Amino acid sequence: MKDIDERISIIVKACYDKKGFDIRALDIRKLTPISDYFILASGNSTTQVLSIAEEVEEKMIKAGHEQLGKEGKESSRWILLDFGDIIVHVFHREDREFYSLEKLWADSDEIALDHMF
Repeated sequence: MKDIDERISIIVKACYDKKGFDIRALDIRKLTPISDYFILASGNSTTQVLSIAEEVEEKMIKAGHEQLGKEGKESSRWILLDFGDIIVHVFHREDREFYSLEKLWADSDEIALDHMF
């Protein structure tokens, strides 16, 4: 679990560094085989959403973690970053409210983030 805590910490800190908000980490291992964890973060503008996503990418790659994919950069309303067992969703505030992934994955376990800093 230490490695996963370390990677989640890198992602969460990168989101906070770019003033992302409503940052949540969901453990979805019991619910789906697509990934183990979702990290969700919000921004107030497409510029901020893109900035948050780019910061996460930069910090994860710098730390030696392989990025498998990226979707949504063109519109910058919902950017998905795939790091294999961790998928990062960076939303524009309005889109986050509309899609409400937390409700879709309500049976997941939320990871406390306060110990990550």
